[in-house]
Amino acid sequence: MFTLTRDDGYTISTDPTRLDLDLVHGWLSLDAYWALGRDRETVARAFAGSIGFGVYRPADGRQVAVARVITDRATFGYLCDVYVDRAERGRGLGTWLAGAVRDHLAELGVRRILLATNDAHGVYEKVGFNCVPPDRWMELDRRDPQPVSPLTGKDRMADPALTVEP
Repeated sequence: MFTLTRDDGYTISTDPTRLDLDLVHGWLSLDAYWALGRDRETVARAFAGSIGFGVYRPADGRQVAVARVITDRATFGYLCDVYVDRAERGRGLGTWLAGAVRDHLAELGVRRILLATNDAHGVYEKVGFNCVPPDRWMELDRRDPQPVSPLTGKDRMADPALTVEP
């Protein structure tokens, strides 16, 4: 388990028992453009299969930020679901959190970390992330499935086996 404390008392921890998943679910499903509407069960499953990083306030230990890393803990990590409570923004917590994630993964031997952002490039650039050239990465995005599968011709809504959750 990873723990780090700043001079002002804020703490980062990867202890999964400290994560307030109800709070995290609220942040992500109601205020994070990439996860709007995500259900509580999906948030719980996502964090169960990842390394979760919580940031906790010094005075009362309340969680004020979160990040999640999908990783094999050896070669690759994908940083996602980074969120800082609106009331705590402007204190450098996002940059500190991103740097702590970077450093923890380095300790595990992870040499490549990816992330996607629409609006926080400056936060991640401060800790060494760079933009990736276009046309190098590819994706298969199943978040908004078409009603009919182009492969089988079956109606995805009528066949629950073909439905993919966001």
